[in-house]
Amino acid sequence: MAKSQGIKLIANNKKAYHDYFIDEKFEAGLALHGTEVKSLRMGKCSIKEAFVTINKGEVFINHMHISPYEKGNIFNRDPLRIRKLLLHKSEINKLAGQVKMKGYTIMPLKVYLKGSLVKIEIGLARGKKSYDKRQDIAKKDAQREARREFKIRQLD
Repeated sequence: MAKSQGIKLIANNKKAYHDYFIDEKFEAGLALHGTEVKSLRMGKCSIKEAFVTINKGEVFINHMHISPYEKGNIFNRDPLRIRKLLLHKSEINKLAGQVKMKGYTIMPLKVYLKGSLVKIEIGLARGKKSYDKRQDIAKKDAQREARREFKIRQLD
């Protein structure tokens, strides 16, 4: 029997989509301790200031805040500790090659539960200029206005 792969979103990084063009996305596992998993299941996670680094062929996430588990006492870890991401070697090599190119970085996009596993979606990103951000805002406003007009016409 196959398990149902229910996905429950824990944290989303909207700022990454606003400040960067996301060229490619990867799904990675997280190396965590027991109380961190319990805290994540309660939804206590922030990836707004987080960033991903590659060091000696391994991928790490820095500044990802996982609040200490309330009932964890001595088993709680540092909320901002560096955590290892679990990726295939070919994916790590691809990311490392792209990061060496000018203007690319790796950003965490969202943290979610997939079945019983904690996963993180990371993206290969290029920085946006201020005029790109203005174009995106104008496009969203136009789409919102079009939906509003469509809704009004449907009601008439």
